[in-house]
Amino acid sequence: MSTTGTRPIAALLGLGAAAYTAWVLEVVLSTGLDPVQTYVSELAARDQPLGGLFRATDFTAGLLACAGAVLALLRLFREPAARRFWTVTGWAGIALFGAATAADAWLPLSCKPTVDPECAARETAGLVPATHQAHAISSSLAMCGALVGIVALTVAARRYRQWRPLARTGPALVAVELAATVWTLTAIALFTAGRGTWALGAGQRLQVLVVALWLGLLAWSVFKERRT
Repeated sequence: MSTTGTRPIAALLGLGAAAYTAWVLEVVLSTGLDPVQTYVSELAARDQPLGGLFRATDFTAGLLACAGAVLALLRLFREPAARRFWTVTGWAGIALFGAATAADAWLPLSCKPTVDPECAARETAGLVPATHQAHAISSSLAMCGALVGIVALTVAARRYRQWRPLARTGPALVAVELAATVWTLTAIALFTAGRGTWALGAGQRLQVLVVALWLGLLAWSVFKERRT
């Protein structure tokens, strides 16, 4: 794959990574949510005054990441020699991540279950809009896609001796991402069982931050790629 041909992919991934960190604006904006205890997706809830902003940035991030991954896949299928298992699997994972993240923006929560007991009770009783369940599905697909992409493309970088920055730093980010995912899933299970949030928000924010950092690293690695 030529260097010129990889630059649009790198640009799309880099911009997607930047948009995926828009939630850090909660540091300077008044959202009324505790970042240590609340879901990141609650920033985009329909009853949030800034929900529209965070839905727009999520949609943009997903669209850009998906476009970059699809463009990479199209280029791979035009170059059979580069069509390897870990590479194709990884780009497919990133495409799924992007598409599901964009879908998330159109399936927002109607209220904030971690801070509103009435909302949590309605959610448990199944009395919330269907978008809550759909959002849970799309969020799960997004994170599954991200994990597949992160692991597979990091393996590809090391096994096929490409994307040197990713091959060097990617494994550390993979380890942190897996630890953050275990933390988040455990906290969600405990919250669902009525045992508190267990810093659910901190775990999830670390999880999505590492995804954004990894995407940025991938973008830089693709941009720096040279044919040997």
